[in-house]
Amino acid sequence: MEESAEVLVAFLPSRGDLGILQDQGWYRIPVTSKPRRWPPKYLAFYQPKSFGEDAFKIRYFGLVKTIEIVTRRELFPREGKSEKSEKRYFRLWLDSLQEREQPISSRLPRKIVFLPTTWDKFMLADQINDLFDDSPLEDLLWHDLKKLNMLAERQWEVRTRNFNYQLDFAFFCKDSNLDVETDGDSWHLQRERVEHDNRRDNNLGTLGWHVLRFNTRAIHDQREEYCVPCIQETINRLGGLNADGVVARKFYPKPDGSQQLNLFNGKTDYNTDDDEEDSA
Repeated sequence: MEESAEVLVAFLPSRGDLGILQDQGWYRIPVTSKPRRWPPKYLAFYQPKSFGEDAFKIRYFGLVKTIEIVTRRELFPREGKSEKSEKRYFRLWLDSLQEREQPISSRLPRKIVFLPTTWDKFMLADQINDLFDDSPLEDLLWHDLKKLNMLAERQWEVRTRNFNYQLDFAFFCKDSNLDVETDGDSWHLQRERVEHDNRRDNNLGTLGWHVLRFNTRAIHDQREEYCVPCIQETINRLGGLNADGVVARKFYPKPDGSQQLNLFNGKTDYNTDDDEEDSA
């Protein structure tokens, strides 16, 4: 039985596609690209760089009323005949298109094709990183990191020569970058996974990434006294955390457990890949 998504954040290629949503009330997904959590109860829409000043935000969403399978020819009857004409799509009809009072923004330009999440996370989110819903361990660590203003990018894609990797938490520092991984015991203690993770860490290391790994017990029982301080110390050793590409921040714990930030001049030391994908 397939797992359904309460909310599916989907890539909105252009303002023309937004116009279809507003005027006709439907959105399309190629049948061959069906998301792994299906069907969604709600659709929300991530706006890429083609939206200019309104890019990298989720502003619109709607309740899914019905889903049908149609050909591209049926979707766009005025489009000339081509090899794509018989390509099959899910057409998702919305009950209505709604607009959030405050959009959900991405701190950095990033590509999102599909991002399944829960209704509660969607309603409470103020940034894209709040939406990820794949790992309770990641959610626990993210809660503590965000509370301390140690903002990372979750599920950040890094491309190496032969592989693409999704980093649980990517921190961009002045002198280098930091990948923090939460290793669920049932997954990462398998022998083949250990070998894969070692190869992965080595490949990331060739690109200048430092990797920290925390297992289930550490995340559940030792976040405050071990995990977070270890991340803080590593960030400081790497020159401090870049904040919006303007300054680097170092973290110094105070006696009451809160954080004192030290700001100094720094330069951005990361690349973003915001090329859009054709979802059609």
